[in-house]
Amino acid sequence: MSFKIGDKAVYASYGIGEVTSIERREISGRKQKFYILRLLDSGTVVMVPTDKAVAKGLRTIIPRAEVKKVFTVLKQRKVTLPKQTWNRRHRTYMTKINSGSVFEVAEVLRELTLLGTKKELSFSERRVLDTARSMLVRELALAQRAPESRIERELDAIFE
Repeated sequence: MSFKIGDKAVYASYGIGEVTSIERREISGRKQKFYILRLLDSGTVVMVPTDKAVAKGLRTIIPRAEVKKVFTVLKQRKVTLPKQTWNRRHRTYMTKINSGSVFEVAEVLRELTLLGTKKELSFSERRVLDTARSMLVRELALAQRAPESRIERELDAIFE
């Protein structure tokens, strides 16, 4: 998988960034080529070795055709909500978010939203929910070339 300047890419656990340059740098005496990403949420600049990009969790935005599958995951209601303590759930959810899979991020959003209708979420769970939601909104908006506000409304409608 290779990216070019201007491409948007999902960097697992960091969110979506734009490739602003591709540079060769020497690190620890070894020359390597890096994608330089500017994260859209924070503006933070991240360097990802081009030869390890996939292993580090860098991937393209999902194709438009995959968006329906994400919404299918979100609409599933026959799911077993975890009965673990909040800190174990947190670890499980963060593992899913850090996987870089849009479908796993959708599962986190679905489960925490449904769990929130049954009990009050802990502060940590609310932060994970916000992270999952913002990652999903941004990627779905880019995949569909739609405003984020429209995706927000679609998500709200699913969970009403």
